[in-house]
Amino acid sequence: MGLTVLGICGAISVWLIKRPARKGHSLPPYTAEDSYCDSRHPMIKTTIRDMIELTTSGSGSGLPLLVQRSIARQIQLMDIIGKGRFGEVWRGRWRGENVAVKIFSSREECSWFREAEIYQTVMLRHENILGFIAADNKDNGTWTQLWLITDYHENGSLFDFLTLRTIDSNTLVTMALSIATGLAHLHMDIVGTKGKPAIAHRDLKSKNILVKSNLSCVIGDLGLAVRHNVASDSVDVPSTNRVGTKRYMAPEVLDESMDARQFDPYKRSDVYSFGLVVWEMARRCGSMPEEYQPPYYDCVSPDPALEDMRRVVCIEKRRPSVPNRWHSDPVLSAISKVMKECWYQNPAARLTALRIKKTLANIGTADHIKL
Repeated sequence: MGLTVLGICGAISVWLIKRPARKGHSLPPYTAEDSYCDSRHPMIKTTIRDMIELTTSGSGSGLPLLVQRSIARQIQLMDIIGKGRFGEVWRGRWRGENVAVKIFSSREECSWFREAEIYQTVMLRHENILGFIAADNKDNGTWTQLWLITDYHENGSLFDFLTLRTIDSNTLVTMALSIATGLAHLHMDIVGTKGKPAIAHRDLKSKNILVKSNLSCVIGDLGLAVRHNVASDSVDVPSTNRVGTKRYMAPEVLDESMDARQFDPYKRSDVYSFGLVVWEMARRCGSMPEEYQPPYYDCVSPDPALEDMRRVVCIEKRRPSVPNRWHSDPVLSAISKVMKECWYQNPAARLTALRIKKTLANIGTADHIKL
């Protein structure tokens, strides 16, 4: 009799954890008893990094759902650090640790769900991809807040960093190489039972790249990312109506000549955007740096229309100008060669992310840099 009762209780508890969400993309119901993050629990370590390594061996698809929900409900929002078309980003605190909390408006539910889904792709975790911690939907009684919780980087976005600071040659190579390494990991498919599909970002820009304390970078904002389905050779495109940032769009995206059914063109458009980001960084490097400006600042308005970008990039085939001083600097000269090979008009002629990574690694170890 005792065993029968235990069996029934066990079945009910499994059903409670596995039962589907009630509506839309809601996550399963949560109660305080489900807290897997209680510091008194002997099996759970106290830091987020420890928990991730304990449960995913450092490379899995994220923390278990109940652990994510438990962390989310223990976070105290401190101050707002950014705003975007999706909502707001806050600095939060969890047991003395800083975390970043991206709060989506309820009308952006598809974007929230998609980004959480991409971040939890198996084997995605990487030192140059923004570290995902948790996703949760929190009902405050009036509306539902959609939370995405990630690592916090106090230097902010690369855009913020470059606006305020200049960099030296070592930092330029470190930053560019780290972004290329993250992009190469995204673009790479890992074959196996715990493999990772190839992923293209589709909105790579300096505002979607964060600067770590050691001045290497991580790629964030994966809400527009697409995945390659190898079995069917198809592209898993998000249902959101959002498009990428017009200023960073590749020519084939602007003139709609890209074959959206194939995966490789998405990777090539990422490489074009990467080239523009490198140009932004290079302008702020050296003994006589230029002031920060976004790509094509001298060709279009601060908020350019699609037609303006199409005219400049596709019809006039213009690219950001390379200052004369770069030619006399070994590192800037080598970097400018890489960026030009990223933004060719013909997508097939552009470098791959892996080739960019290897080339930048060689620049970093060669005699270009005087230590």
